[in-house]
This record gives sequence, structure tokens and C-alpha cells, in this order.
Amino acid sequence: MFDNVGLFVETISRGLLLTVQATVGGILIATVLALASGLAMLSTSRIVRAIARIYVEIWRGTSEVVQLMWIYFVLPVLVGYQIVPLAAGIAVLGLNFGAYGAEIVRGAIQSVPRAQYEGAVALSLTPAQRMRRVILPQALVEMVPPFNNLFIQLLKGSSLLTIITVHEMTYQAREVLIDRFISQAAVIWTIVLLFYLVLAVLITVGMRALERWAAKLVGRKLPERRGLRAAFQRAGDR
Repeated sequence: MFDNVGLFVETISRGLLLTVQATVGGILIATVLALASGLAMLSTSRIVRAIARIYVEIWRGTSEVVQLMWIYFVLPVLVGYQIVPLAAGIAVLGLNFGAYGAEIVRGAIQSVPRAQYEGAVALSLTPAQRMRRVILPQALVEMVPPFNNLFIQLLKGSSLLTIITVHEMTYQAREVLIDRFISQAAVIWTIVLLFYLVLAVLITVGMRALERWAAKLVGRKLPERRGLRAAFQRAGDR
């Protein structure tokens, strides 16, 4: 049953780079759109708020698969040229998860105590300075944990790119499965699962480091971890 594990790992790993590219590209676009749209939804301008809300509701309220199909198959007909599959996938991941991230940004900014706004006004800071120097640094600490979950969801969503023939890990696994090894489906998909798990852990480690940096930036102490390692350390101290 495990005779071909090396072959499976080698074949699936050929799609690893495309999975990482799609995930990183999607994260970058989603982060920019989330920040821009989240701030726009708090704008004093009704037009700006309306535009941001329309974007969020359209991309959050429609199927990700349909979005992918529309960008890859319909948009080229409208604009007159074919879109590269990977670029279409990255665009959909960024636009879709950026809409979810916009609500995270909006909620985090609104969670900053009102006294912080009043203190910034008392210091005669402009609205832009208040947001950049006082509000956003504190909101960032609140944003990081939900963004961690969002980015992991984005990573898993990258498997949908197999629909438009992007040769990422899921596509590679399906190809080797169909070609010769349908009887070893359990082994193949377990390997794919482990690949995604490792990538998700790496995202979590990076976001945890960002959370510590953001907390240090505003002089805030993060809650004590309650994992197994912390429990063993506390037991040893006793």
C-alpha cells in the first residue's frame, strides 16, 4: 500500500509552488482590499461607504466557484483576451477573501475605545494622523487572529483552482489518482492533507509573530498561552 509514497509525494510537490503562489498572491490582494474597504465603510462619505458595501456584499454573498468561472470564462469574452488561469485564481481569492477581511477591519477599528479617539482629537491630530498613529496600531492587534483564520481559509480555497486547470497540489493529486493509482486514494489524499496542514501551520506561526509585534507596538501584553507546552511548563515550575 505504501510502495508508491515517494512517487506520490514527488508528484504532489510539483504543485506546491503554484499553491504557495496562489495563496501568497491572494493574501496580498485580500489584505490591501480588506484595509481599503474596511476603512471605506467607516468613511463620512455616503458614496464611499456605498461603494465599499456593494463590493463586500457581492463578493461575500456569491459562490466562490461561480466567481472563479465568471472571471476565467466570462470576463475574457467581455474584454477580448484570455486570462492566465493562475492570475484568474489569485484575483478571485483576493477579491473574495478581501470582502470578508473588510468586515474584520471595520470591526477591529470600531472596537478601539472611544477615549482613544477623544485623546487623539485633544492632541490636535488630523483624521489621517489619528487613524495612522493611534487607531490602526491598536486595531491591528485585534485584526491578526481573525486574519489568521481568513488566510488559512484562503489557503484551502486555493484548491478550487484545479477547476480551471491550475496545476496546484490538488490537481496533481487528482491526476496521479486517475492515471494509475485509484486503489491508493487514501494514501494520496492523506499526503495532500498533510501538505495543506504544514502550510496552515506556517501561516499560523507567521501570524502569531505578527500579533506579538503588533501588541508590543502598542505596549499591550498578549494573554498567556494555554496549550500543552505551557501546561507542562507550569507543572514543572511547581
